[in-house]
Formats: sequence, C-alpha cells, structure tokens
Amino acid sequence: MTRYSLRQLSMIGFASLLVILTIAGYTASASLAADAETDTVSMGVTIAEQPYVPWTEIISGKEGSYFFYRGLEYGSQALIHPLRLIVNGGYGIMQVENRDNRPSRIMYARGAKNVTENILRPGWSIGINGLWDFLSREVIPISINSGNAQYWPNYMNHLLGGGMSYRMMTEYFRYHDSRHPKFMAGLTIFAYHFLNEVVENNDYIGPTTDPVADFWIFNPAGIILFSNDKIARFFSETLHMSDWSYQPVFLPWREELQNIGQNFAVKYHLNERGSTSIFYHWGTHAELGMSFTRPDGRCLSFGLGLVAKNLVKIDQISKTVDLAASAGIFYDRNHSLLVSLLMARTKDYRYRLNLYPGFVDTGPFKPGIFVALGRENRIMAGITFGTLKHVPVGLGGGF
Repeated sequence: MTRYSLRQLSMIGFASLLVILTIAGYTASASLAADAETDTVSMGVTIAEQPYVPWTEIISGKEGSYFFYRGLEYGSQALIHPLRLIVNGGYGIMQVENRDNRPSRIMYARGAKNVTENILRPGWSIGINGLWDFLSREVIPISINSGNAQYWPNYMNHLLGGGMSYRMMTEYFRYHDSRHPKFMAGLTIFAYHFLNEVVENNDYIGPTTDPVADFWIFNPAGIILFSNDKIARFFSETLHMSDWSYQPVFLPWREELQNIGQNFAVKYHLNERGSTSIFYHWGTHAELGMSFTRPDGRCLSFGLGLVAKNLVKIDQISKTVDLAASAGIFYDRNHSLLVSLLMARTKDYRYRLNLYPGFVDTGPFKPGIFVALGRENRIMAGITFGTLKHVPVGLGGGF
C-alpha cells in the first residue's frame, strides 16, 4: 500500500480542487445557459447572463474593423489595457528560474544603456560571431536544437505576438476614441518591447544580438504584417488568435511581481460548425491540444507541451532556454478567457489557476482571482479588479 506524506496529500488535494473548480465552472455555466431566460443568479457564474455576440470585425457604433479587441466586459478581454500589456510583456521574463521577481532589483539604467547601444550599433554585436551565426540563430529557422533556435520566440512572440498586440492596441485606442490610435499603439508596443529587453539584459554590459533581431527585424515586421487587413482577418477569423495574458499581482512584503506574462492562443476549426478545433497556447511556454466549442461560444480547451525553465547563456552574445513539461486546461467564451489552469514544475508554481473578471459574480467590482501552489507547497493568491481599468496590477499574498 502506497503511503503519502501530509505534504503530498496537500498537493494532490490542491490539484484536485483546481481541476474540479475548472470543470464545475464549465458545467455550471452550460447549465445556466439553458436556464438564463427563466432564472436569475445572484451569486456564481454569471457569464451565461451576457448575450452571445458572434465574433465579427464590425462593432455597432464604432468605425473601422475590430479583429482582436471587442470591448467585452468579461474574461481576458475585460483586462486589455496598454499599461497591463507593458507590465505583462515587459516583465514576463521573470517567470524563468534564474530571474528575480522583484522589479526593484533590476538595473534599469544599465540595462537601457546596453540595449540602446546594441540597437544603435548592430554591427558590433553581430560581428562577434559573424553574420551567418546571427542569421542562423536569430532569423532563419534551420535548426531544431534549442541552443541554435532563438528564432522561435522571435517569430512567435515578436513577429506574431507583437504584431497582433500592435493591432489589438490600435483597435483598443480607436474603440476608446483616441485621436491617434496607431501612434498610441506604436508607443505602447515600443515601451513593452524595450522594457522586455531591459529586464532581460539587467546588469549585463556588452554585445548581445537579441535586441538587434527584435528591434531591427521582428518588431517592425510584426507591425507591418498585422497592419494589413487581410492578414489580420486571417489570424482573427481563421485562427481565432486571442490575447490570454495573466493577471499580474504585487506581493508588497516580498516586493515581488507574480503571475506575469503575455500569452496567446489560436484555434483552427476542424469542421464547419467550429465545434472541434486544434488548439495552441503559448508565451514563455507552448501547449498543443484540442478545443471543443458549444454553439453559444463557450469553449473548453486542453493542451500539453513545454515551458521555459531557465535562461541559459550560450556564449558571449547569445542566450536560450531549457525546458520543462507543462499542461493546461482553459475555458473561454467568445475567445475571451475565463478560466485557465496550468501545471508545470517552474520556478514559482506547480499549479496556477486564474479566474478572470466576470466568471464569478461578487457585485460591481468584477474581480479576477489568481491562486497557485508553489514548488515548496506554499499557496499564493491574488486579486485584480476588472472595473479598475487603469490599475494594471492587483494585490497578492502567500502562506
């Protein structure tokens, strides 16, 4: 007979609870959908009360096309904001194991100086190992060895993710009646990418090709790519690409940012009804699986994959990551994420549950809830409020 320690039992119980919450939420919301016309719910899952609106590129009363931002008041869509994008994207590298989660420990001035020097003097860093080494590692996808495949995050996170984020921010600013939506979106994307490079660089002084590839090739290429309506429409209406970023929280007494990172998801339908789809979810990780969608837009997705564990220096100018296994369960409506449960042996978490605003009804504040079990079996939790649009970070604690 297998014996389990109290610690192991607590881990098993916590993981089981998270799975039960996710599945129960999906089941409850499906049940509520059937009763929505005759029953009113005062506490619990309330997304069923929201009318189903098919995802189209036209929003009544708004000019232009909307491929990635719909102004929905629930789920991950309710949290889309330029400041939140900058925080999630800029500090996302803190998720890997050999990085500190305390923003106050980052040497911003030193990092900004080194990143700027490398961007303005691309020949300096490229010349260390030569042009072919730079192209084969950072640009041309010819190697599957992780030590020579820095091009993968460049294509997925900077070209596609960054390009989609630019288009999404353009739509966000246009939706909110900004006079210069493209300029404001470009400013947001620049701030996000530059902060990301500064945080990753930290105290290093010297040549590095990573910001060169990002700022001179992939970031501008992504903006150009997604500025084209036909390409944006393909990613929106054929691949159903969405921003499923985390809900950042700050732990005051530890001065840490937790639950940070920008994530994306795509679904490719396998039938005309769109009820079954190939599913792919990525950020500093990648999970491949399947999605199953109801006619009212509710969708349950599952995926298995890999997550970035450590940032590893290959040589004087190049870095890569080593990987760990990961798995995820996701529940969304109209491509706006409501629940995500991720499992992986990363630096901070074994299990991470995010309940997004609108999934639980607690009145007008629309809280988003984050709960995680750490590697040392410590529980961490935090809360954000969807109604506080200009506050990109919630508050959290641990015990």
